[in-house]
Amino acid sequence: MLLVITYSQSARQTLRNVCNAHGEHVVRRLGRAALLESTEFGAFLALRLRAKHDDVQIERTVPFNEFRDVPESVREAAKAYENREQASTPYARFAAGTDHPSPDEMRDVEL
Repeated sequence: MLLVITYSQSARQTLRNVCNAHGEHVVRRLGRAALLESTEFGAFLALRLRAKHDDVQIERTVPFNEFRDVPESVREAAKAYENREQASTPYARFAAGTDHPSPDEMRDVEL
């Protein structure tokens, strides 16, 4: 997919117009941004926006596969934390004294 991010009001308006006119090529609209299909036409739409507005960023995205990209310990920690008894317990305190990774252990580890 192609992620198109706009940084001005005029670029946002053009992005809205493109999304309305070519909705079948829009995967998702996100206000200041949109995900376009990874096709030549999607690239054409994104590049057209950038040609018209200097403040448009285009990134190619790869779908996130949690089972391939994230260690099981992190997936299990996320599930356990969401099922905790006290909703107000911060994660650092929740993970202390358990096998779940601490926030400090996860912060600098690239996926």
